[in-house]
Amino acid sequence: MTLQEIEKTNKNILRASDVADLLESDPQDIRDQAHRDPSKLGFPVIVTGSRVKIPREGFIHFMRYGYAKGGTP
Repeated sequence: MTLQEIEKTNKNILRASDVADLLESDPQDIRDQAHRDPSKLGFPVIVTGSRVKIPREGFIHFMRYGYAKGGTP
């Protein structure tokens, strides 16, 4: 998905596969990092068991400004 597609979607939660191309990364690498140390991703994630969910608004903020919402620029 492109950032414009993510902004237009009405999904509140994204998957690693939704954002991987935009980040030029493999979806499994995103999942693995979310399990090891989610703070290093730079955007908020929700990890439940083996599932990784990415809040859309937090991800958009990260892509626009380069840091997590509420974080330090």
